Amino acid sequence: MKIQESEEMYLETIYILKMRSGDVRAVDVAAELNYSRPSVSRAMGLLKDKGYITIDESRGINLTEEGKKRAKAVYEKHEVITKLFIKMGASEPLAEENACRIEHVISDEMFEVLKKFSEKS
Repeated sequence: MKIQESEEMYLETIYILKMRSGDVRAVDVAAELNYSRPSVSRAMGLLKDKGYITIDESRGINLTEEGKKRAKAVYEKHEVITKLFIKMGASEPLAEENACRIEHVISDEMFEVLKKFSEKS
């Protein structure tokens, strides 16, 4: 997995967990992704260094404005692509799995084409 894809996956996961419960810690991200806690802790350090997250005194993870912007963009891609695949006849699990892969590599231009098409359907 490329670094950018990995960053986006972590940011999207934090964003989703925030929507679900509000409070997010590295242990929550590890559980959601089924990754080891040391791997997630390392990734959180890298995201913090890049200015995408902050970690408060109680080890809570918060998205910065830039982190939230990137996370929302990936989440939108995931949602649109998943719904489009389901409309095309894919099962929800199949649509989810493939949307997860595609959301990280699709160009913004192609995503806009898919988004417009899905809105017409």
